[in-house]
Amino acid sequence: MTQPRFNMDWMLRDLASSVPQTRHVVLLSSDGLCMAQVGTDKDTADRLAAACAGLQSLSGAIATEFPEGDGRMRLVVIEVDGGFFYLMAAGVSSYLAVLAEDSVDAGLMGQCMRDLVARLGEHLSSPPRVDGRVT
Repeated sequence: MTQPRFNMDWMLRDLASSVPQTRHVVLLSSDGLCMAQVGTDKDTADRLAAACAGLQSLSGAIATEFPEGDGRMRLVVIEVDGGFFYLMAAGVSSYLAVLAEDSVDAGLMGQCMRDLVARLGEHLSSPPRVDGRVT
């Protein structure tokens, strides 16, 4: 059981309303815990957070193949039939995930996500957990 944190959903609402084609916005910890959500129910947010944890781990492994880089994932974009998926490093041990419809302005979405992370990155961090509790 994790220690309750303050509600961070409000931080994500501006992103969801700034880009009309946004379907789901989820803030997750690096180990797949949903920390905040907008535009989705808890079960969907939890599934997305768990999938994103695996994806960020895979992308981190790929990042190490660039010897000039720092080995960290910054942004992953996946286009599928019907829409786009974005995963961006947000704060310390946290990631911002967005699902958007295929008519989304990809540049606008990327910029709005970067702006949110730049403004609120320190608040989007996931504190370390020991034995399932936030430390």
